[in-house]
Amino acid sequence: MLRTDLPEIRPGDTVRVYQKVKEGEKERVAQFEGVVLARKHGNGITATVTVRKVIEGIGVERVFPLHLPTITKIDVLRHSKVRRAKLYYIRDKAGREVRKRMKQVWREAAPAKEAIAQKAEEAPEVAAE
Repeated sequence: MLRTDLPEIRPGDTVRVYQKVKEGEKERVAQFEGVVLARKHGNGITATVTVRKVIEGIGVERVFPLHLPTITKIDVLRHSKVRRAKLYYIRDKAGREVRKRMKQVWREAAPAKEAIAQKAEEAPEVAAE
């Protein structure tokens, strides 16, 4: 069954993925935060997202199937504008070089559109006589 609660995720975005992990009899939610390198297979049941982060100088990448039942939530922390669909070249770059190549973008188009629509409704209409 496809999930409908997924945010818009693009390469270059910084995301935090929450995933249920079963350890023995206990179950906890693990978090993985990093930069999206690639999104593959569209929006279908096989859609995946590759997330990379650096832990103590070692790069760690995980591929998350977006419709996996153990994924509880995906938060988009920051949007960045990049010029490639796949950011595999980031593997060879230092952190400072990566930040230079990614422009931070505030994607708040949806709330802005709603505000414009409200202002249009509130504005008095001019009667043509």
